[in-house]
Amino acid sequence: MALCNRVRSGISLFTKSTFLTSQRSTLQRSLVAPFISLASRNYANVPGQKETKVKVPLALFGGSGNYASALYIASVKANAVEKVETELLQFVEAVKNSPIFSQFIRDLSVAKDVRVKVIQDICGEAKFSDVTKNFLVIVAENGRLKNIDTIAKRFAQLSMAYKGEVQATVTTVVPLPPEEEKALKETFQEIIGFGAKVHLEQKIDPSILGGLVLEFSQKVFDMSIKTRAQQMERILREPVSIANI
Repeated sequence: MALCNRVRSGISLFTKSTFLTSQRSTLQRSLVAPFISLASRNYANVPGQKETKVKVPLALFGGSGNYASALYIASVKANAVEKVETELLQFVEAVKNSPIFSQFIRDLSVAKDVRVKVIQDICGEAKFSDVTKNFLVIVAENGRLKNIDTIAKRFAQLSMAYKGEVQATVTTVVPLPPEEEKALKETFQEIIGFGAKVHLEQKIDPSILGGLVLEFSQKVFDMSIKTRAQQMERILREPVSIANI
C-alpha cells in the first residue's frame, strides 16, 4: 500500500507540470506531415470512399515514429489497425528467426529493385493485407527495413492507444510480489481512469538502487533512490550564501 500511495501522490504532482512544449508539438507536426502525405498518396486511399482525416493519438518523433504514424493513418482509414499490427509483428518475428533474412534487410548494398521484389514475394506468400504489403514495399524502397523492429514497436504504441489501452512499465530492483503488482496496477487504473485498460510490464534494474521508475504515455516518473541521491548530491554541491545564513 505504501508503494501505491507514493505512486498516487507523485503522479498527482507530476501531471501538474507540462510535459511537452508547444514548440515540440509544432515540430512533430512538421515531421509527420510528409509521411502522412506519402501514406495518403501510396496506400491509404480506398476507391469510392470519402477522404477522412485521422488524428494520430500519440506524438512520436524520429524517422521510425514518422513511419509508424503514417502506417497508423493508413490502417485506420482501411479499418485494419489490429490486422496490420499482427502482420507487422509476424514480419518482425520472421526477421528475428532468420539470420539470413535479418542480414538481407540490413544490407544496403542490395539493389532497391531486389529488396522490393523480395518483400513483395514474402508479403504475397504470407497473404498480408494491401496496407501492410504496400507499407513494407515503401520501407524497402527507402532503405529503412533495418528499422522495422523499432517501427513495429512504435506502431504497437499507436495501436494500443487506438484500442483504449495504456502500456505502463515499472522498473524496480527486485520483482514485485504478485499482491504489490496487482495493487499497483489497480492504483494506476484509478489514476488514468477506467475508460482505458492498463497493461503493466515489470523490468528489473539493480542500478536504480531502490524505489521505482514508472513509464507511461511517453512520460517518465522517477522515484528511484539513485535519482534522489543524485538530486541530493547536486543540492549539497551548490554554493552556500553566507548572507542567507
